[in-house]
Amino acid sequence: MTNKIKSSDLIKMKERGEKIACLTVYDAGFAKVLDNVGVDVLLVGDSLGMVLHGESDTLQVTVDDMVYHTKIAKKGIDRSLLVADMPSNSYSNVKQALKTAERLVEAGAEVVKLEGGSEVLEIITSIHSRGFLVCGHLGFQPQSIELYGGYKVQGKNQEDAERILNDAKALEQAGVLMIVLECIPQQLAEKISLAISIPTIGIGAGIHCDGQVLVLYDLIGVSGYIPRMACDFLSNNGSIKNAVSEYVRAVKAREFPTAEQSFN
Repeated sequence: MTNKIKSSDLIKMKERGEKIACLTVYDAGFAKVLDNVGVDVLLVGDSLGMVLHGESDTLQVTVDDMVYHTKIAKKGIDRSLLVADMPSNSYSNVKQALKTAERLVEAGAEVVKLEGGSEVLEIITSIHSRGFLVCGHLGFQPQSIELYGGYKVQGKNQEDAERILNDAKALEQAGVLMIVLECIPQQLAEKISLAISIPTIGIGAGIHCDGQVLVLYDLIGVSGYIPRMACDFLSNNGSIKNAVSEYVRAVKAREFPTAEQSFN
């Protein structure tokens, strides 16, 4: 049996230049397939609000939803590191954040993920000090979609780019294990990846991140709409297992994402 991925393995992968392959997952069946073909990190994403519940955004997802899907996804995993999103309005203060993190870890999550930069540093520091592993999320933050006024690339001007870079450095200092960079210019993602010692996981952030993540349902072409940062790997590979295997291979070989899935 392949050795279980540990948090320290992700740091070592960055150090030796090995790309980290990540995908979202929501149940035991898919988790088993993804785990078996070598996906390094599985994320129980609040994207389930859109791909499973049919909502237009992630804002209606509850902690109970995340606990349920984390618990059942965990049953299909032997190797992959399991991360779970802290949903919208579940970490508004330290007490609430700690309770949410505790529930997700009890359900099987090894890492909890939350969105935000300097405004959530106290939350992250408090969670980390209690022994929880934390994944950050910068750039486009789906839980702030109403603030952005839609799905828009972030960090395109110098001021915003500097803010995101500084937030990444601050998150590292606060103790996060890794940072998801979503929908930012690939040049900015490269600068951030070089500036911090923890892994960056890109989605719509170009080839220079230390790893890549996609929503599973986008990868297999059943979301109804494939966003620019994604690619339908199923259409040319015949089965879900082969599609995921090709995704892992393409990420590791630095063939995904291409310029078509990136922003400048």
